Amino acid sequence: MRKRTKRKYAGSNEEPTAAQQGEEKKEPTKPKRAKVAKVESEPEYFNDQRELEDLWKHVFPVGTEWDQLDSLFEYKWNFKNLEDAFEEGGVLHGRKVYLFSVTEPCSQLLFINGQFKVTCIPVVVAVVSPIPPSDKIGINSVQREAKEIVDMKQMKMDWVPYIPFGKRGAIVERLNSQIFILNCVQRRAGLKHLKLDRVKKFEYCLPYFYHPFREDETEESTIVDIMFPAEPPVVCEFDWELDELEEFTNKLIASEMLTEEQKDEFKEFVNEKVREAKRANREAREKRKKAREELDQNAVAAFENMRFYKFYPVATPDSPDVSEVKSSFINRYYGKAHQVL
Repeated sequence: MRKRTKRKYAGSNEEPTAAQQGEEKKEPTKPKRAKVAKVESEPEYFNDQRELEDLWKHVFPVGTEWDQLDSLFEYKWNFKNLEDAFEEGGVLHGRKVYLFSVTEPCSQLLFINGQFKVTCIPVVVAVVSPIPPSDKIGINSVQREAKEIVDMKQMKMDWVPYIPFGKRGAIVERLNSQIFILNCVQRRAGLKHLKLDRVKKFEYCLPYFYHPFREDETEESTIVDIMFPAEPPVVCEFDWELDELEEFTNKLIASEMLTEEQKDEFKEFVNEKVREAKRANREAREKRKKAREELDQNAVAAFENMRFYKFYPVATPDSPDVSEVKSSFINRYYGKAHQVL
């Protein structure tokens, strides 16, 4: 068996010392990296999201044309007045509220950046009530002869709870929400799969309200709109209490709006319109009477104490001033708001 011998250094007969053995085993050291001074960045500050800051944006703008929806966000509209209304001392504080949004007529001219500009103005209507004001939607337009009243769900709309910013992620049922908003689940991306008439129906929608204790102005009206089919059409109003039909027709002939040959046909046309209007008024009164009889005491109290509040955006440097175009009128069904803010 071959003997193991100790290693000797070249040119020397001596065995290496302990120090020399240590040097032999010692590995070369790596150069140390220079320390880079840590640059402390400036702290970033973010504006806190207010609890109800985006409330108005979540409310569906009923009846707004689909291609106009984006224009509602052309300016940074501010509804701080709506937020403040829910604070202590506000008109909506501690109340159960149902909110819907509409767009003021696009023909509104506002003075913006030194010039007048046609602008769509978003408006929010708050209905203070322990019960939903309605589960119906009206569909009206000058192009459609018949006016429809349909269930909200038929137009993919419904009242849903609004979840404030700080409570998102919580279970809705546990929130005991007092704020409900009119929501629509129809998406613009899906419109291309719908027929044109169906698409237009959304643009003709009006929030519907039926008050069983308040007679509609049309129920008391004695005026009928006349559009007699002629060339050109004869367009006028006839009051069956104030106007005498023979005299009324003769005046139209004298003004050359009607010919002598059309006289009898025109009179029969007017009489038919009067009969239709009287029948509609009678049916409306009967419907209202029946609705009153079917209401329980809680519903009666709800309708008697229901209040409408109409909110316009407040003036800011980032949005137009709408103070000159404010109106208490909501629509033909709701009538006028009790207060405009």
